[in-house]
Amino acid sequence: MLPKPAFPLGPAAANSAALLSGVLYWLAFPGVNAWPLAFIAFVPLLLALRGQTPKRALLLGLLSGLAMNLAGFYWLFVMLRSFSGFPTALCLLFVLIICTYQSGRIALMGWLYARGAQRGWPHAVVALGAFSASELIFPVLFPWYFGATVYNVHALAQIAELGGPVLVGLMLLGVGLAIEELIHSRLMKRAVDRKLLLAGFGGLAASALFGYVRIPQVDARAQASEPVHVGIVQGGMGLMEKRGMALEGLSKHQRMTGELTKMGVDLVVWSETSVNVNVPEDMYKTLYKANVAQNLGVQTIFGGVIVRGDPDPRRQKRFNSALISDARGNITGRYDKEYLLYFGETLPFEETFPVFREWSPNSGHFNVGTGLDPLPFETKTGTHSASVLICYEDILPAFTNRMVRHAHPDLLVNITNDAWFGNTSEPWEHLALATFRSIEHRRYLVRSTNSGISAVVDPVGRIMVHSRPFQSEHIDAVVHLMHESTVYERAGDAPVWILSALIVVFAYRKRRRQEG
Repeated sequence: MLPKPAFPLGPAAANSAALLSGVLYWLAFPGVNAWPLAFIAFVPLLLALRGQTPKRALLLGLLSGLAMNLAGFYWLFVMLRSFSGFPTALCLLFVLIICTYQSGRIALMGWLYARGAQRGWPHAVVALGAFSASELIFPVLFPWYFGATVYNVHALAQIAELGGPVLVGLMLLGVGLAIEELIHSRLMKRAVDRKLLLAGFGGLAASALFGYVRIPQVDARAQASEPVHVGIVQGGMGLMEKRGMALEGLSKHQRMTGELTKMGVDLVVWSETSVNVNVPEDMYKTLYKANVAQNLGVQTIFGGVIVRGDPDPRRQKRFNSALISDARGNITGRYDKEYLLYFGETLPFEETFPVFREWSPNSGHFNVGTGLDPLPFETKTGTHSASVLICYEDILPAFTNRMVRHAHPDLLVNITNDAWFGNTSEPWEHLALATFRSIEHRRYLVRSTNSGISAVVDPVGRIMVHSRPFQSEHIDAVVHLMHESTVYERAGDAPVWILSALIVVFAYRKRRRQEG
């Protein structure tokens, strides 16, 4: 008879288990898309964390996160090597630094878990609390959520309407905890905790049932709402081509919009900075009408660069803007991007270390916008509005929630440019993460990207139609203007913040045990 394994696991076994969890996480994530592995992705790490000291648990989480990040964010190297101007060795160093930093998310989970477990709190409770805290509290450079592993399993993704992607991740982790309990109880030859099994597998069943009920309800609501025929233009231009051939790119967008107009579309969406020419702020309405929108003959949302002038060029402010023109070419709305992408739009620590600009001359230099107003557009029934998310703003649940609560739009629009990352898995991952905004707010999402993946996502999170990467093409679809109010829109991440706050309390407060 084999002896019972000792917990905590020794260094070799624990390290191997942590690495395995990182690999499983990566394989389950969009890009590879082996989503059933999400149910077991955290199981090896949970076993490895049992009985560990907080310091050791932190290191195990860091190791697991590093495996996941290096595999999943390989496209950072592609971006840096292509556009930063850094030598290859420095690009590799930066990727290692960024991935190590982002691994801190799972390291935080490990540390919080060990602190809470040491103080006598139940294994499953501290694991769930540590997970939610790590997803909400730790500030990553390129946001992602574990719940995105089931973006294409629509029945399971619908609970995002109640608690966003973190709730979806908690449901998946609950299943993992139930599986880990079966393994641990068998290894330790003890009775299985049936309550934990019921909670884990019951949560999965409840989520699936919720999705089964809600999907037809949302579909019926969508079909009863006003339809709008939208078109999307994807220029299919490489980043340097887009910069160096701006006028040719504009001409391509205008020509493709003409083709969509013949198809009878009511609204056309171009990509981020599709008009890649600096336009003075005091003249932008006149110049955009005369040179971009006057002859389009259809309402069009497009991306532009607006410059707020200053005698000193170093003090000029540049804004990554979304604008809308009416069918006569008049500019009727503007939104300036608030969340800037590191390297693409701003250089981290540039003000502290000006030499970074010399090292990375191709990195963007934009300023932060200050408003959340939507862009107005007309239909046969009157004026409606679209909240526009620029670039990776569409993968920020809390920001999108704030924008929707401010504007109460009828439609969500995303304009972006993922050409920075080449023909890698990043554009597909970006789209997968963005689909949750439709579920959280029960609105259609119309997404135009310069190089793909452009798409239309329905309020259930289904990708109705999508483009091919690095192809010049236009697509069209009928969307419906919905004005729903969901639990997530009203409460946001507040319930998950409460769970996260509890684990912080558990990390420092010893549990009182009942006597007798």
